[in-house]
Amino acid sequence: MNTEGLLAARMVRLKSSAIRELLKHSKMEGVISLAGGIPSSALFDFEGLAQATQLAITEQPEHAFQYGLTEGSHGLRSCITDLCKTRGIVSAPEDIVVTAGSQQALDLVMRAVVNPDDIFVVERPTYLAALQTLELAEAHLLSVGSDGDGMNVDELAEILKTRKIKGVYLVPTFGNPSGVTLSLSRREQLVKLAAEHQFLIVEDDPYGELRFTDERLPTLFELSKQFYGHADNIIYTSTFSKILAPGLRLGWVIMPHWLLNKVAIIKQAADLHASSLSQTVAEYYLGLGRLDKQIETIRAAYKKKCTVLAELLERELGHVLTFEYPKGGMFLWARFREPRNCTEWMKKTLEQGVVFVPGEFFFSDNPDHSTFRISFATATEEQLHEAVARLKRAL
Repeated sequence: MNTEGLLAARMVRLKSSAIRELLKHSKMEGVISLAGGIPSSALFDFEGLAQATQLAITEQPEHAFQYGLTEGSHGLRSCITDLCKTRGIVSAPEDIVVTAGSQQALDLVMRAVVNPDDIFVVERPTYLAALQTLELAEAHLLSVGSDGDGMNVDELAEILKTRKIKGVYLVPTFGNPSGVTLSLSRREQLVKLAAEHQFLIVEDDPYGELRFTDERLPTLFELSKQFYGHADNIIYTSTFSKILAPGLRLGWVIMPHWLLNKVAIIKQAADLHASSLSQTVAEYYLGLGRLDKQIETIRAAYKKKCTVLAELLERELGHVLTFEYPKGGMFLWARFREPRNCTEWMKKTLEQGVVFVPGEFFFSDNPDHSTFRISFATATEEQLHEAVARLKRAL
């Protein structure tokens, strides 16, 4: 059969996730993976999850195993509003759509707001899967640089002098892949630019709870409410994947009502609703009051691993690498001091039995081939020692 022309044009341009492809290598015997942004299963609260699951299937089986509301169960959305209050976000259950992870939230939102060739601005580098959703929505992507203080908002301001944009996508806190956090002054500048130029901000916040210090910067959603009394152009997404368990496949998106109903319609066409069983389990888990302790456990473990990795890299490879010291999250972003193609270098590291993600895949344009991303979340401290030794040998 001649299949030419059967695929939609947008699918011809769409690329598979490089990270998903690299995970195949991580399954090889003897390979230490620093590639995937995967939470450590050793830190999952299996006892609490078991209790919550038992409660879900014994006390509310008619809800756990039945169709549910597209927007998500009211009970879980109420729990999410309470959780978000601790992040400075005041919302109501009616402002929330529960999704199959925050990845689906991004996909639904982009499909709802992006027309072909609408301009969206992203960071260099930025979250790979967000690039996929924007490309699938046929957005025209522009990028601005970033540094230790996050997105260079001055560069964005220059773009706005000559271009009308639809929106900005960013991970402002402990970004993926950079690990850096947008400074308070730049957050305020970005929110004010969005109000002045009438564009959307998609604020992706999967890692905000995973901080290694007591510092908490206000979300962009919170700042907009503070400055203007509303957040009508801010779309806030988050997830239970990094603080509870990714297998639940539960995230959420908070958005203004002019958008929420449209996103709900798209979700109806996509999957009707997120898993009723997962939602019921999550609701009961939150009711057990175990999440705060669980987050503290994750923070302490990741902070220790991050410190070990950073000190090893500085000691063993500091003469050839430079990196920002993460203050939270799951990632460390490194750059060779001299030009090097990290995709080519990874062929050597694979021979040594260690895999990472070359940085070039996180750029919408002008990729920096001398960069790479390391995740310290899943490896043990012993494996981190061995991984750095292997990276050194691969040079």
